[in-house]
Amino acid sequence: MSLVRPGGTIGVLGGGQLGRMLALAARSMGYRVAVLDPDSSCAASPVADRVVAARFDDAVAASSLAQGCDVVTVETERVAQDALAAAATKAPTRPGGHVLALAQDRRVEKAWLNDHGLPTAPYRVVTNEDEAVEAARAFGPCVAKTATEGYDGRGQARIRTHEEAAAAFRSLGGRPVVIEQWLDLALELSVIVARRPSGEIRSFPAALNHHEHQVLDWSVVPTPKATAQAAEADALACRLAEKIELEGILAIEFFVLGDGRLIVNELAPRPHNSGHALTEACATSQFEQLVRAACDLPLGDTRVLAPAAIANLLGDLWENGEPAWERALEVPGVRLHLYGKQPRPGRKMGHLSATGDTPEAAVARVVEARRRLA
Repeated sequence: MSLVRPGGTIGVLGGGQLGRMLALAARSMGYRVAVLDPDSSCAASPVADRVVAARFDDAVAASSLAQGCDVVTVETERVAQDALAAAATKAPTRPGGHVLALAQDRRVEKAWLNDHGLPTAPYRVVTNEDEAVEAARAFGPCVAKTATEGYDGRGQARIRTHEEAAAAFRSLGGRPVVIEQWLDLALELSVIVARRPSGEIRSFPAALNHHEHQVLDWSVVPTPKATAQAAEADALACRLAEKIELEGILAIEFFVLGDGRLIVNELAPRPHNSGHALTEACATSQFEQLVRAACDLPLGDTRVLAPAAIANLLGDLWENGEPAWERALEVPGVRLHLYGKQPRPGRKMGHLSATGDTPEAAVARVVEARRRLA
């Protein structure tokens, strides 16, 4: 039976901030939580019932975690296929390995998307410097991305002319990369969709995302722009979830091009940074929705109750000591969310969230609150 009722145990492969918030949502619904993470003091550890300290490629440890669980899910793409397969011998894994495999390798992901009629940027798979130069000659300005281990903006190099291509390939470790044509982007959207084993699918409203240095800076729900593209993104997300036979949740990042066309950037079969705004905006958070989907419970209401925005807090804010949180919290409608991690430059330490009468007002509030911390 696919249903896991409250009182059961959910295993989570990954104990970062997403695992922490997932555990909190699960516990509020009456579930126990077991977490596997390389760090025994990971962000999720204070709120988990059990922590298994092991690498994400440790199949024995993953099997041990799943042994005492009713269902297992993931909060990171870094979980090795062998480890997920080992867990699956003891408990259902939602999502399954075939879904995780798409997000772990850009070559597989883009080929699958194109084969199923889902648009991506023009790209080439490159395995050496000569191929990188040839791709840059064909595309003009482009971006090289490592085929694997390229999450959160890491593992990327901009190529402006073909003369830069060989050096860019070397800078990424000389391993296989995907080179994408540089496109005229107008906006970046994301949609989180959930599907339960019994087949019910429900998507959240599209978020508008703003990045700085290839890292999400702020996000707002619902998007105040490109509403036609947002509706198209929603339809594509639901179609994708059905085609891939998703069990769990899936975040899909979209680019809106200057001419209005919509293309898929990448997939993440887990909670997503842009989905934090849903906690404030919608009747159901992405974390509760994952619990529902993984446990085959009826999916939650995804209507927007109030526009909401989030702004990421990076470790750079701690350069001169603990930030003065009271300054940010003076802004009406603002909440603070910290992940319980040790600060270092560039590390996601938490986020601020804010609601507003309009999406623009929510963004203005959360950005002003963060400005007061600088």
